[in-house]
Amino acid sequence: MKPTGTDPRILSLAAEVAKSPEQNVPIILLKLKEIINNTPLGSSELKKIKQDIYCYDLIQYCLLVLSQDCSRIQGGWTTISQLTQILSHCCVGLEPGEDAEEFYNELLPSAAENFLILGRRLQTYFINAAKGEEKDELLHFFQVVSDSLFWLLGGHAQLIQNVLQSDHFLHLLQTDSVQIGSTVMTTLQNILQLKSGDLLRIEGKILHSILDEIVFKLLSTPSPAIRSTATKLLLLMAESHQEILILLRLSACYKGLRRLLNKQEPGTEFSQELRQLIDLLSPKGYQEVEEQS
Repeated sequence: MKPTGTDPRILSLAAEVAKSPEQNVPIILLKLKEIINNTPLGSSELKKIKQDIYCYDLIQYCLLVLSQDCSRIQGGWTTISQLTQILSHCCVGLEPGEDAEEFYNELLPSAAENFLILGRRLQTYFINAAKGEEKDELLHFFQVVSDSLFWLLGGHAQLIQNVLQSDHFLHLLQTDSVQIGSTVMTTLQNILQLKSGDLLRIEGKILHSILDEIVFKLLSTPSPAIRSTATKLLLLMAESHQEILILLRLSACYKGLRRLLNKQEPGTEFSQELRQLIDLLSPKGYQEVEEQS
């Protein structure tokens, strides 16, 4: 059932989408951004507008567009990245009413997965791009999509487990690109600061893969930015979960990790976190954590 008192701008936009050729729909949907941005944040008016947008299937249209072949979308990645912003902002703070089950069980997980798929496509384009200017633009779009994903997770933390368990996320994390890798690891750090408990809810194999990649980046990447984020990530994970600390200390996979960490360059900007991590992995540090738990 359609809501009463629907914002006329939403009615007009929904009618325009319905009667327009498919190729014009993405550009029309961009008009939602202005409507949302011009409505006071946290207001009842914005809440109602989001309900109207959802009830008239405009969120679903955004999701549909984002699942299409990117090369066919007018405006390319500029349009796509803006639609991820619109989609995430519309979904956060939305009360779906009668369609709650469909919204939470289908639309939201699809949105998160779509963002990850878009991230992988951008990663591929970025790696294959020849010109520096093109790379900068693609990296910008990648960061926009990553920010949209994090905004969505901030409003719907139940999606974090879906994201951490996604093969797409793991592939993004395993990139050799310093720029993409830095963005992904920063996003992961932000996610874990939001709700680190979901780490222990994912499959053990996936958790090991995430840990393996972070340890690898810390020990093998020449980029100080990547090593800094990797150090902070490992520290956050080990401090938050004794199970992960036990893995890092006792698993054969990470044998000699503390010794290798001690060989890292001293005096780096993340040396404080590195020292904390080394201390935590020491028998004394491990014992202290065990006693506190």
